[in-house]
Amino acid sequence: MGESSSPISVILVSSGSRGNKLLFRFPFQRGPESPAAQTGKPRSRYAVNSIGDIVEDQDGDSREPRPLPDEQVVSGFSDVILATILATKSEMCGKKFELKIDNVRFVGHPTLLQHASGQISKTDPSPKREVPTMILFNVVFALRATADPSVISCLHNLSRRIAIVLQHEERRCQYLTREAKLILAIQDEVSAMSETTDGPQSPFLHILPKCKLARDLKEAYDSLCTTGVVRLHINRWLEVSFCLPHKIHNVASRFIPPEAIERSLKAIRPYHSLLLLRDEKSLLAELPLDCSPALVRVIRTTSAVKNLQQLAQDADLALLQVFQLAAHLVYWGKAIIIYPLCENNVYMLSPNASVCLYSPLADDFSCQFPGHDLPSILSKFSLPVSLAEFKNPLAPPVQETPLIQMVVWMLQHRLLIQLHTYACLMVPPKEEDVRPKAEEVPFTARLGGRSLSTPNALSFGSPTSSDDLTLTSPSMENSSAELLPGGDSPVNKRMTENMLTSLSEHEREAILSVSAAHNPEDLRVFARLLHYFRGHHHLEEIMYNENMRRSHLLMLFDKFRSVLVVTNHEDPVISVFQSLQK
Repeated sequence: MGESSSPISVILVSSGSRGNKLLFRFPFQRGPESPAAQTGKPRSRYAVNSIGDIVEDQDGDSREPRPLPDEQVVSGFSDVILATILATKSEMCGKKFELKIDNVRFVGHPTLLQHASGQISKTDPSPKREVPTMILFNVVFALRATADPSVISCLHNLSRRIAIVLQHEERRCQYLTREAKLILAIQDEVSAMSETTDGPQSPFLHILPKCKLARDLKEAYDSLCTTGVVRLHINRWLEVSFCLPHKIHNVASRFIPPEAIERSLKAIRPYHSLLLLRDEKSLLAELPLDCSPALVRVIRTTSAVKNLQQLAQDADLALLQVFQLAAHLVYWGKAIIIYPLCENNVYMLSPNASVCLYSPLADDFSCQFPGHDLPSILSKFSLPVSLAEFKNPLAPPVQETPLIQMVVWMLQHRLLIQLHTYACLMVPPKEEDVRPKAEEVPFTARLGGRSLSTPNALSFGSPTSSDDLTLTSPSMENSSAELLPGGDSPVNKRMTENMLTSLSEHEREAILSVSAAHNPEDLRVFARLLHYFRGHHHLEEIMYNENMRRSHLLMLFDKFRSVLVVTNHEDPVISVFQSLQK
């Protein structure tokens, strides 16, 4: 995904009174020029000789003896041809432009320039206020034809953003017109020079040091091919910020699909936590000067032991706003979503972790934590282990700080994965009555129509407590209302029977045959939690939604262990940042 997500080239074309013009393209030259390659082959006088021509067969097959590099794929198109096919008609402006030719796909956003007399600023610094001759322009990215549709969509978004900024600056001070005149003048000058020299020269090599717009497009291309983060200041005035998620989200040098990131961000819950991947000081230094003050407060307040609801309270922000800021940081690769650190968390070594003795990560770990070596620490997580097993009950709390810091460091570097406890109702079916596995009756009517995913800005306990918190949740009032006094009251019996109606007769008989079912209180709690026992809700989610303690739930699981299968695996919301999804 890394190579296929990188663009092959960036191209700027325009259309106006002088016809269709290719103003700039990059990369325009990667190897030494080869005049011999020009023989018998008509080329544009602005085209650059490429080493790809040397390996061409007589029949024109350019795939031998090796695949063409990216720059040679586009170099087969002359400047005149690119200007003709990429400078669209006015009717196509303001829409997504996508064109596939052979193994190259061009993506852009053609934009129409409307120069009304009242739209040109009176503060234009140009000495001559001529009527612009440019009608439209198009910033185009060339990709491999096999590029993922999500990559195509992202690069179209970047092209649209650049086009909007250039359109704004053109209306404000005719910035694009001035840059286009400069580029065309340099092209004419280089064309005249090439007639007096032995061979053609590339005008783009002379354009780069003199044209700010050309340097901005080159910077955008280089950033997309390396980090995936683009930050431009067009005309040293307007900023264009863009993030290519295919480049910055990776685990074990393999990229996380952006669709998985999007699904994870939609599933963030108040009991999750935000883990910054870099230290606070360096992260704040990267923020623009006009960034949101709320974002700065979130970065300064966040902690691996705080959930998002506590973070919202400490930062004095709405929970919904904290969700949005957390998603923003995650999308830009500055943070990941985890479950808050507490002594009941169970971790194990990630299958993608590097366990080499002399790896760069081991050296970084030794520098960060003197006296500890990474392989020894990782060996303790070869099997699933809870943080409580590392705790010495006689040691002061200050000695737990290094352990927390080491776990945070390993989570930041994707060396550990967290396992959660899931319960699934598993009753041996009768031979004559096998219930489909996927059948599940919703309990929305019994829950009063509330949504379990709706954030509620209510307070709850610290996730570092020994019993791992009693979480105040959206269902707190319903939970207390259902636990009416008098376990044998007709109301409670009727409520329990109604909750069990979603099950088959065989399942009801198996549940009622459990010894714990003779206790009306336990049976009522089990029936109330029945919709969680499908293997889709982990223990911490049930604790939050139902305002229950961990010890209470584990005791209930143990009492009904004959009909419940308890498993431990990753949370799908968090696992996208910790391990690769097949």
